[in-house]
Amino acid sequence: MEKKHLNVVCAVIHDGDKILCTQRLRKGPNYIAEHWEFPGGKVNEGESDYEALRREILEEMDWNIYVGAKLGSVEYDYPDFSISLTAYDCMAHDNDFKLLEHIDSCWLKPEEFSKLNWTEADAALIKQLWK
Repeated sequence: MEKKHLNVVCAVIHDGDKILCTQRLRKGPNYIAEHWEFPGGKVNEGESDYEALRREILEEMDWNIYVGAKLGSVEYDYPDFSISLTAYDCMAHDNDFKLLEHIDSCWLKPEEFSKLNWTEADAALIKQLWK
C-alpha cells in the first residue's frame, strides 16, 4: 500500500533574533504528538503555498502574517505518511496570536532549538537552514 504524501508549509516567524516555535497537540501518531514545529499546515489542492500558509496561521492562531521568501524544503518519510515541508520567511505586525491548535509556544534563537523535541521533518529543516 502506498503511503499518503502531504505537502506542508511552515512559517519561520521572526521577532528580532528569535523565531517562533510551537508545540503540537496531544493527537496524532506518537512520533509527532506534542513535538515542536514551526507553525503551518497542509496545502490544499488548487492552493498556493502562500495562500495555504496565511490560511493555516489564521485558522490555527487567529493571526495575520506576511509570507516572504522561500527558505528551504525537505522531504521526510514517517512510518505511515511522507511529507514535503517547505519553510517561508514570515513577519507579523504584532505578537498577538492565540494557540488554537497548539499546546505551547516560545521564541528561541536558532542556537537554542536543541532544547526542544522537534518533529523529524522540522529537525531536518533546521539542519538545512541553520548549518
